[in-house]
Amino acid sequence: MDHRALLQSMPAETRAHLTARSDARGLVHLAGHLGLLALTSAGIAAQVSLWPLLILPQGVLLVFLFTLSHECTHQTPFRTPWLNEAVGHAIAPVLALPFTWFRYFHLAHHKWTNDPEKDPELDGKPRPDSRAALALYLTGWVYWSGMARVIATNAFGRITAPYLPARKHRAMRIEARALIALYALLAASLLVSPLALWLWLVPVLIAQPLLRLYLLAEHGLCPPVANMLENSRTTFTSRAIRFLAWNMPFHAEHHAFPAVPFHRLPAFHATTQAHLRSTSQGYSGFTRAYLESLPD
Repeated sequence: MDHRALLQSMPAETRAHLTARSDARGLVHLAGHLGLLALTSAGIAAQVSLWPLLILPQGVLLVFLFTLSHECTHQTPFRTPWLNEAVGHAIAPVLALPFTWFRYFHLAHHKWTNDPEKDPELDGKPRPDSRAALALYLTGWVYWSGMARVIATNAFGRITAPYLPARKHRAMRIEARALIALYALLAASLLVSPLALWLWLVPVLIAQPLLRLYLLAEHGLCPPVANMLENSRTTFTSRAIRFLAWNMPFHAEHHAFPAVPFHRLPAFHATTQAHLRSTSQGYSGFTRAYLESLPD
């Protein structure tokens, strides 16, 4: 059974239950994520004993805000629309991920998931197909350089990607220029204090490989087919990682029914689990399988 047949087989009341959004659930989860981030940030800022050891968890908490930004593009973490918009835009500077642009990039990814020619996540290129390419991918260089080009193009160049609607070009140009201005202020702040370096820049650079491995598992080694229960992977992992990633390890479920908010994905998994075609037991299991697929 593919994802379309599965959804058609579900009673309307079940679909309504699964897609019910909640400000309370979203805000509680956000408070937990930001609370942990406040603890690590306070320890680094105060330079407590062994404070450099906090840089990696600081970075992990920062880079995995990507999964929340991703959810905000679907308007699902919160019931109130402006909350989704505000949170999505607030995350943008942390990851150099302009939110308006990302929404349409990501919607195109959902439309053409794993299509080697049309999925903008692939951009006509294969996922890392050698150990050298994988090593480069894990550094984050491909991401950071790509986002620098996106921001520069959106700010001062011609916006030509077919999935970016013309009616949003002006908003994309404004947000890109705002990001550039903010980064200029942050760079200037380093002349006064290194705080931005240790609270943001170094942590997100150090933690990037963990996010890259996580994201690679979402569709890596999955076939280029239309069935979302096959072209996307669900990874069975710990509650801590599911919390950190806003339940997005249930990624096949998310692609099968994007309107399901993060806190309902475990319940939806109970319906989909018998029909999943791409799964892994943990991210270490996926990584081993990916490495084995690469030529020596």
